[in-house]
Amino acid sequence: MKRLLALVLALVMALVMMNAVSAEPAKTFETNYEGKTVILHTNDVHGAIDGYAYIPALRAWFEDKGADVIVVDAGDFSQGTTYVSSSKGAAAVEMMNAAGYDIVTLGNHEFDFGYDQLMANLENAEFTAICANVILDENGESILPMGAVYESEAIKIAFIGVETPETATKVNPGLIKNIHFTTFADLYTYTQAAIDFVKADEPDLVIALTHLGVDKESAANGYRSVDLLANVEGIDFTIDGHSHTVMTAGEDGEAIQSTGTKLNYIGVVVIDNETKAVEDNFLVSTKGLAKDEEVLAKAQAIIDEVDAKYGAVFATTEVLLNGAKAPGNRTEETNLGDLITDAMVWSVVKEGGIEQVEPNQVVGITNGGGIRATIDVGDVTMKDINTVLPFGNTVAVIYVTGAELLEALEASTFCTPDAVGGYPQTSGIEWTLDTTKAYDQGAVYTLDGKESSYFAPASINRVTITAINGEPFDIDAVYAVITNNFCAAGGDTYNAFARAYSEGAGFDTGIPMDEAVMAFVTEVLEGKITAEAYGEPRGSQTQIR
Repeated sequence: MKRLLALVLALVMALVMMNAVSAEPAKTFETNYEGKTVILHTNDVHGAIDGYAYIPALRAWFEDKGADVIVVDAGDFSQGTTYVSSSKGAAAVEMMNAAGYDIVTLGNHEFDFGYDQLMANLENAEFTAICANVILDENGESILPMGAVYESEAIKIAFIGVETPETATKVNPGLIKNIHFTTFADLYTYTQAAIDFVKADEPDLVIALTHLGVDKESAANGYRSVDLLANVEGIDFTIDGHSHTVMTAGEDGEAIQSTGTKLNYIGVVVIDNETKAVEDNFLVSTKGLAKDEEVLAKAQAIIDEVDAKYGAVFATTEVLLNGAKAPGNRTEETNLGDLITDAMVWSVVKEGGIEQVEPNQVVGITNGGGIRATIDVGDVTMKDINTVLPFGNTVAVIYVTGAELLEALEASTFCTPDAVGGYPQTSGIEWTLDTTKAYDQGAVYTLDGKESSYFAPASINRVTITAINGEPFDIDAVYAVITNNFCAAGGDTYNAFARAYSEGAGFDTGIPMDEAVMAFVTEVLEGKITAEAYGEPRGSQTQIR
């Protein structure tokens, strides 16, 4: 009976894997991997912790077919659902230990809870974490080893880790003050140094674990994985993350593979031990794939504990609240963005307003990249809101001039209609964006003397503010912007806010964003998000395309 069950499982696995996405969708999946080393890889798991149970089951399948197996990850495992964010990423490390990961690199979301928290989490890791281009300010050294070497009797494979420089402005700058991320050409210099370092061990291949992606947003600075490959030498294959792209090769055939997000796919790279070369690469759909029961039970225990704490229903919604990336919160106004910014403004002014400005000079802005999930029609729980706003950000107030407000909007829409994390979801501002005009790129923004990933506008030529709370816009007036502490500190494209904030023109209320939204829905909307109130975006933003 056991042999029969094993045979059935093997057949099921083979059928599932033959349906995997690959460069050759009709190819026949092999059943003999003697003399092969197989790399299984993931990226951007983002808290889908029950999916980790696929890893040991798939590893066992390949090992049963004769392969040596290495399991790696290309970053963004610490954030994405309450199941990992409620522990500040520690639960993700626990699950990756259970799943049997060997080598990982870092994504930008590994720093969401700060450098110190990340390093504390990694102290409990049973895998090797590598990263070549995140540097300690005090000594100029990488915070982690630049690379690691896997060696068997048959083959030696070196891995290097590369983090996106965009992390500097995609994480609250206040949480990463003692480190910096190499920018522009330095990204290539540090990567080449890592390649040269691991090549000293004379490996048969060099595999790059990169959290760079292929988003258009990253192209202007040369931060995509394809840009990296065009500027360094010695990488045999790249396992990529960050842009949530499902791909088995780059646009021009580059040797890059990425699995999308949330373990919908697992990547496979097959290396022939005799020729010392990559002979195949493809993606395996996890739909219908077997799961390891022990790892699944560990994940379920975490899920049950979080659900018990955060699962209570506090409201209902008649409409789907759009938490999509694009088209969605990173490209245009959404009903969820309207709800969140309305709640942020209310959380500050509900006790009588802000003394420094008139009530009609208070507006709300939050970055679209901070809105991480959709809320479906029906019951709404604390977990739903925490999943939408998982970063633990608080509501902040900044006083800016009309000119600085224009700069913030111009900078945070520099590549629209392409998606950008800084895209402003707003309350109280009526404004127009002309995407037919080119962004007038100026000098590189800096934060605390360090280069960011973004350029200031040399002029304001795409954005026009038509009204503030129904009143004429005044470029010289002072406005109170209710935002989040991430944007206040210069996160994403909001350097205009950081300048004002650093000069004492604002304060952090300490109100968690998720709590502000829940209180607004409970007290103002009386627990009912209606179609009348938020069925559609309010229409305060206009885009010319």
